[in-house]
Amino acid sequence: MILLKTHIVPDGTPPTRLLDYVLKIFPEMPTRSHAKKALKKGAVTIDGALKPSGWWIKPGMKLELFDVEQTPPKTLPMKLEVLFEDEYLAVIVKPAGISVSGNKYVTIQNALMFNLKPSANADALPWPKPVHRLDFPTSGLLLIAKTKSVLVELSRQFENKTIKKRYRAIVAGRLPEYGVIESPVNGQSAKTVFHTISYTPSPMTQWLTLANLFPETGRTHQLRIHMASMGHPIVGDKQYTDDKPLLRGKGLFLAAVEIGFVHPVTKEMMKFTIDEPSKFDALLRKERKNS
Repeated sequence: MILLKTHIVPDGTPPTRLLDYVLKIFPEMPTRSHAKKALKKGAVTIDGALKPSGWWIKPGMKLELFDVEQTPPKTLPMKLEVLFEDEYLAVIVKPAGISVSGNKYVTIQNALMFNLKPSANADALPWPKPVHRLDFPTSGLLLIAKTKSVLVELSRQFENKTIKKRYRAIVAGRLPEYGVIESPVNGQSAKTVFHTISYTPSPMTQWLTLANLFPETGRTHQLRIHMASMGHPIVGDKQYTDDKPLLRGKGLFLAAVEIGFVHPVTKEMMKFTIDEPSKFDALLRKERKNS
């Protein structure tokens, strides 16, 4: 097994069942069903021992997350955009409307075998694995590990918040030019910095704002929850726009457009940047025209 992360339950954490707690702290477990299966396989230990999903978590306990996946993915013959690949890692562009992993056949995990070359390194993983995840409706840059040691090191960089990510979003209303949001997400501390790029008049919401979002923590749905908490939900977000979804059927206007990290083997500072999807500009031009 490969140790991916170590987590010490902080002081002040209320008693929480193991299943509920891992969903909050480990983005690698995207759904409740996924977490249940992972716990049954022994993916998480508490103070070095396996515990049932109903075990009560308390401050001071040490949780360790292991990669215990043994079933090879079913190769999905779907072409992905690969921006970088070597023997150790890859950077790909995830399309919107596809899960990174899970029980479905159409996932990024299943498509990686079709798009990436196997590593010849002695430390090679049996198949390439995503190091983090993007929500189903979110597009953009995704970091992939091809060796065990790189998977561990990149996971550590995420945990230490040394991997820098930038997202491009269109939000409803007129966002301030700059701001920091530090409200908790799912009971966990969270921080997002935003910078406004431009404003566009809109008959839909009076204004739309094109902005860069910088998550300094990696909570599930953090950007979507934070923007909605300010009264500026991301356009197309059905889940966090109360009873007034914006632009049904157009998808979520959120894309991971930049990622920076240190290559675990070469120690080179790596930085990748892409443009936001063309639908962003198309929407803003349409709103300007209709205003």
